[in-house]
Amino acid sequence: MRKVRVGVIGVGGIGSVHLENIALNEQAEIVAVCDISEDQAIFVGKKYHVPSYTDVDKMLEENTIDALFICVPPFAHGNIEEKAAAKGIHLMVEKPVGLDLETVKKKYEVIKGSGIICATGYCLRYLDTIAKAKEFLQDKEIAMVNGYYLTKFVPTPWYRERSKSGGQLVEQATHTLDLIRYLTGDMDKIYANMNLLVTKDIPNIDIPDVTSVNFTLKNGAVGHLSCSFIQPDHRMGIEILGKDFLVAVDGSNVTITDHYSTVIYRPTMNYYEAQDHAFIKAIATNQPNLILSSYENGVQTLTATLAANISQDTGAPIDVSEYYASL
Repeated sequence: MRKVRVGVIGVGGIGSVHLENIALNEQAEIVAVCDISEDQAIFVGKKYHVPSYTDVDKMLEENTIDALFICVPPFAHGNIEEKAAAKGIHLMVEKPVGLDLETVKKKYEVIKGSGIICATGYCLRYLDTIAKAKEFLQDKEIAMVNGYYLTKFVPTPWYRERSKSGGQLVEQATHTLDLIRYLTGDMDKIYANMNLLVTKDIPNIDIPDVTSVNFTLKNGAVGHLSCSFIQPDHRMGIEILGKDFLVAVDGSNVTITDHYSTVIYRPTMNYYEAQDHAFIKAIATNQPNLILSSYENGVQTLTATLAANISQDTGAPIDVSEYYASL
């Protein structure tokens, strides 16, 4: 079987993680890398013995690529997805998929029309522990959800500017919100409060350092998600409550409690690796169903986080279902 030929755009940070996973995958081979930093691109190109580029168009023109990992900041996508889709190149797009809803909806239409496989980087869905949680919840009535993403400040310059990152909820806590959607269903209404309170001394910062999001699910359940980057450590989790049961996600661990027992599940795999291997296998075997987060899902999760930003800006609850209806 011919290997899936992979190109990677954005080779620092999460891009480097994907590169390591691809290099270990027997069904794939790295054929080209691209980065805005020429030094970084050259360094990584030499590491994997492939050509390096700073120009996306040139990389796509000079190489035969089956699958492209797009690992650029949310403000920097331009029309990379459209160019790749026009060439029939399958896509793994890191989260969030953008910052402007109309723009990403147009990308979605292009991707859908091209017939390519397109995954988005919501890696927590691939955890074996999350599979246990989803299986348990499939016939349960959920009444309440409580999520949190509490961590340190990210020093990357663009992260602190809302026009480039969208803020912490859009750029980081999107993982928690997406996992809530995956396990409990779509949100109906969202009302958010955010503020920049104790990190005003950081140069050029205009994103909130504390965020509180209240929401309702389509089944009527109520929920809350909080996020902040003022902590000395990192904690992420979700509590899902129903009559006589609790499903608690604590990082990668899942605890399920009901009338009969409390069972703790701990992961036995690397979820980034599982995500990347599922993407490569989906292409190699033409099984799109192996993808647990499509581009459409990436747009839907972005929609919910942007709705929270709009709620903060307007002081009003936002009906998320109206946005979903337009997809």
